[in-house]
Amino acid sequence: MDSFLLYWGLSILLFISIIVGIIYLAYWLPKKFGKRKLGLWLSGILTSALLILTIATVFKDKFIFKSDVQEILKEHNFELNDEFKIVSNESGGFLDYSHQFILTISPKDKERIIKQITTAVDYQDKADEMFDLRIDKPRYSEKDISFTANYQDDWNYIYEFYKPNKQGYKPIWDLISISKAENELTYERVLE
Repeated sequence: MDSFLLYWGLSILLFISIIVGIIYLAYWLPKKFGKRKLGLWLSGILTSALLILTIATVFKDKFIFKSDVQEILKEHNFELNDEFKIVSNESGGFLDYSHQFILTISPKDKERIIKQITTAVDYQDKADEMFDLRIDKPRYSEKDISFTANYQDDWNYIYEFYKPNKQGYKPIWDLISISKAENELTYERVLE
């Protein structure tokens, strides 16, 4: 564990040193040739770009828009026609990536999506409590294949999607659930 922390600590320190060095050179080189204002502008632009990139990375969970949500749901042929509210949005992971958002949706959209799930060809009225679509599926595939499952448990109506990718690419597992008790849609994506 100590070597892991040492490696990543030194890697981060090296990365920061390189960035600071580039910003300093953007100031110092023009200044050396008598163009101090140009150096200030260049280093200011680079510093601003770095700050914007850092803020966007750190606060990326706060920067999701309704159009992004609509686009993600459209990948699975789900649409929200009425107004909805983004309750939460979280993503992260180091080796495995996960993304989850929760929406408050209208009763009309809830009923339409439930109907879409319950009328699907592969719909199961009651699935096992620990149902997982990925269990007997290949992790990698050279073919462009995907698997879906539509079912309900005691709390939710659920649409599950799994797509194995080529060797070297992580498989995609998406889960969309509609709460039976609330007007709430939850989306989860896991790349592992």
